Amino acid sequence: MKAIEVVGLTKYYGSFLAVDNVSFEVRKGEIFGFLGPNGAGKTTTVRTITGVLRPNSGEIRVLGYDMLDEREKIKARERTGIVPEMANPYVDLTAMQNLRLMGELYGMEKREIERRSIELLKLFDLYEKRNVKVKAFSKGMRQRLILAMAMISDPELLILDEPTSGLDVLSARLIKDVIREEKRNGKTIFMTTHNMVDANELCERIGIIRRGRLIAIDTPEKLKQLVKGSVSVEVSFEPMKLDPSEIASATKVELMGDKARVFTEDPDATVRELVHYAERNNLRIVSLKTLSPSLEDVFIKLVGEGND
Repeated sequence: MKAIEVVGLTKYYGSFLAVDNVSFEVRKGEIFGFLGPNGAGKTTTVRTITGVLRPNSGEIRVLGYDMLDEREKIKARERTGIVPEMANPYVDLTAMQNLRLMGELYGMEKREIERRSIELLKLFDLYEKRNVKVKAFSKGMRQRLILAMAMISDPELLILDEPTSGLDVLSARLIKDVIREEKRNGKTIFMTTHNMVDANELCERIGIIRRGRLIAIDTPEKLKQLVKGSVSVEVSFEPMKLDPSEIASATKVELMGDKARVFTEDPDATVRELVHYAERNNLRIVSLKTLSPSLEDVFIKLVGEGND
């Protein structure tokens, strides 16, 4: 079954074409990443999928419901948890009060609201702060609470807009662990992110949008195959010094703090040259590893082409 199906989605703001004939599907039970630079049409696409905006043309179905039909849209929302861009809990309420309010909005029974709220507060490491007003929470704590609020009704589908943006390492890791656990429990997650590491670690498939058009959609590993000649060797010497002109097989060298990244079409030759370079210059090799193209390399290549 398709959790989300988008066909020919087009959205104008006046004469500006924000989303241009976009089509894709999200399979039930998968984590799907939706990437693109600022202004590419990500947020507009999310807002049409969640029913906040009405497209000029196209079809959108969420959990089998037609999002252009008001009655069916309500049914889809009852089974969906949403964390929109720039979402905030109510700061003058406590964490527990925020969750109770959200449960009431979903029409849940009181006993179930209490049980689920306690379960989520413990899951997101907020139980000890359950009776503290949210105005005293850090950004990471607020983001964890927002996700807990979206999960209060145990939805089949989670739509998350930048769920780990700007968070400390511990909060971001906790949210990623919860996303993985929800996937293991059979839930579907649709997420936007600018964090390429998160996208690579979490997503089974990724769609990339540029200037309102979907320009690529595939698994992270297959997308990486689109980048030719981006194999590199990362090396760190002690002391750190490297003369790029002495590495004949290098196509490009990037010096990065205490290490260097040497791009090459022949990693075997490059590794041998780096070892010989260290021997000639009496340098100690601290680390030496071959790197495949990253998702960030793919993103820059696809989004950067013709994106002036």
